[in-house]
Amino acid sequence: MTDDGVIDLLGLLAYAELVAFFRLSDDAALAPTLADKAALGKMAVAEFSHFERIRAELERLCADPGKAMEPFTAALDAFHARTAPSDWLEGLVKAYVGDGFAADFYRAAAEVLDPEPRALVLDVLADTGHAQFAVEHVRAAIAADPKVAGRLALWARRLVGEALGQAQLVTAQRPPLASLLAGDVRAGPQEGSGPPSQLGEIGRMFARLTDAHAERMSTLGLSI
Repeated sequence: MTDDGVIDLLGLLAYAELVAFFRLSDDAALAPTLADKAALGKMAVAEFSHFERIRAELERLCADPGKAMEPFTAALDAFHARTAPSDWLEGLVKAYVGDGFAADFYRAAAEVLDPEPRALVLDVLADTGHAQFAVEHVRAAIAADPKVAGRLALWARRLVGEALGQAQLVTAQRPPLASLLAGDVRAGPQEGSGPPSQLGEIGRMFARLTDAHAERMSTLGLSI
């Protein structure tokens, strides 16, 4: 019998990939050149392919994809509603910083999965070229107009704050997912384990995600 935490993770990731497809399609409309529009369109197609693969895995596990995604739609929709970019550059920073934070979150959960689902999760999280695309365009914009760096740094800090808050909320609301993140999926109940221990493990995971965010900010040429 498949662990509920695995279904939660796949449902969350499936909805995230579906939303990423729509977001990239919208970003393509804002792109300043035809080459940029085509590049983002290609990335959007890759995200939808990832969604289809996860949906197929959920069906293989005898889980209803719609029901698996449903618990996470409100949180993800709220995050994207509160972090709607106002221009092309903010959209690129959101894709690099926000999506990067989310990908680290999913990878952390995947560490304790069995080999087959772990390989699937890691494969669909592989960069489709969006990260390098965002870095190149943002750094070029800063080189052309250094004043935009301050605005984009504030935006990036807001993004990661919102992402961290939503990740913590989802984790608190879904005990099976929390257990997965704490590394309990295969270990089972152990003497001395419990909510305090679990919260400590999850807290350390979020600390690692924050450290990775600092590295991304440096790569973009933005201050923390």
